[in-house]
Amino acid sequence: MTGVSKDMHTGMFTRRQAAGLLLAASIMPRAAMANAGFDAWRADFRARAAATGLPADVLRALDDARFLPKVVASDQAPAETSRSLGDYIASAASPQRIKAGQVVMARYPTLLGRIEQEYGVAREVIVAIWGMESSFGAVRGSAPVLSTLASLAFEGRRRALFENELLAALQILAAGDTTPGRMTGSYAGAMGHTQFMPTSYLRYAVDFNRDGRRDIWADDPTDALASTAAFLRAKGWQYGQPWAYEVQLPKGFDLARTGRVYTQRLRDWAQLGVTHASGEKLSGAETGALILPAGPTGPVFMIFDNFHVLKSYNYADSYAIGVGHLSDRLAGGAPIRARFPGEPWGMTTAERQELQKRLNALGFKAGRPDGVIGEMGRAAIRSYESARGVPVTGVPSRDLLVALR
Repeated sequence: MTGVSKDMHTGMFTRRQAAGLLLAASIMPRAAMANAGFDAWRADFRARAAATGLPADVLRALDDARFLPKVVASDQAPAETSRSLGDYIASAASPQRIKAGQVVMARYPTLLGRIEQEYGVAREVIVAIWGMESSFGAVRGSAPVLSTLASLAFEGRRRALFENELLAALQILAAGDTTPGRMTGSYAGAMGHTQFMPTSYLRYAVDFNRDGRRDIWADDPTDALASTAAFLRAKGWQYGQPWAYEVQLPKGFDLARTGRVYTQRLRDWAQLGVTHASGEKLSGAETGALILPAGPTGPVFMIFDNFHVLKSYNYADSYAIGVGHLSDRLAGGAPIRARFPGEPWGMTTAERQELQKRLNALGFKAGRPDGVIGEMGRAAIRSYESARGVPVTGVPSRDLLVALR
């Protein structure tokens, strides 16, 4: 009898078992190669870290760092762009989150008052970031930060960034603020109640309770909340200034005037027919700009300098709008009036992605083709229109996509 069909007890195996072993043999070398590659990268990084003067006991913490494939996969699908803006904002300022925010504000009135007085950042803003980043401390992340950062650095898409963050994490350990076991965080390596990256921690974290450590990992949120306020102040937060508010555009408004690059005084916007969402007239000498995060049929926001400060915490427009709107609701503000359209800019997701891809292919940097056309995408459109010698609007449209095709 030919073939392999005898029982394993005789030293032979079936065709199915043979196929399984062949499959395992095809997989194992790849896994071994990945581990070998990670080990080689880690040894090289450790040598470079040692050259900066980090002590040997801190460098030994790298021995426990492991490659985490799930971390890499999660990093490539951030929530700010993987969901529609309407869904994202609805989650950011959900009734449950607003209620939870009100509860923690009532629990920590003295602490929040001291932080607000010390750093000039409204307590609602601090609490809104806390809620967005970790559900008020309930979800701070359990991934080992050294393994997370090492995995992202080894993966290579943003190697320099994450190697710098990993070096900063080792410097935190060297300073004695925490231990490798307590240094846990998100899939991106962000840590604590308000999810500081290690480099931001080194620059802005504060020991607000004066216990000798800048402890953003403890159940006590004192240092984390104060550190967040210190970060915002350092980035230019202006106390008493709104981050933005919702407005209405008059019929036939020239959309080329919208976007962060086009700023005017409020009274000048008023002369063009722009009003508060309630219909109330705009007034004042403050300078603002109009953004259309979901296109002209969705909510329109007049943004101010504090909007850009929020973006320094997380660059996504959706994040800044989510935090800002949640802070407004915590302060007693109204919900967003305009509805979010099902198809922003009157285009399907596939069409918006194609628009970004075609602009990128022509050398106009429209960002990752995720279908979210924000200020970077609009800037790319302006550059494309200018290069073609057509009126510069920065407005995404199906007509523009046809021209790009």
